[in-house]
Amino acid sequence: MSAVPLGADLGIEAATDLKQQLAPHLAQPQLALDASAVQRVHTASLQVLCTFVRERQQAGHRTEFSETSPTLRDAARLLGVSAQLGLPFSENNRQAVENAA
Repeated sequence: MSAVPLGADLGIEAATDLKQQLAPHLAQPQLALDASAVQRVHTASLQVLCTFVRERQQAGHRTEFSETSPTLRDAARLLGVSAQLGLPFSENNRQAVENAA
C-alpha cells in the first residue's frame, strides 16, 4: 500500500487543495496518509481530514497514517480529533502549538 503524502503547510488556505488532493482516493479499499512533513496545520484542514476518514470508514474502507509529524499529532490532540483520525496519543510527542487558542 503506497502512502499519499500530505504537504508541510496544511493552513486554512490549503484546506481546499487538500480536499481536492484526497478526493480521488475516497474509493480505495486501503489507504495510508503520510503526514511526516506537516509543519503547520489549521482546524479547517483537520476538518477535511476528519471528514475524509469518516466518509471512507462509512464506505467500509480503511485509512491509516503511515507517518505523522509531532505538529499534526499535537493539533489533533488539542482539538480532540485524534481518535477520529486513528492517531495514537502519546505524552512523549507533546509540543507547543502556535496560537492554540
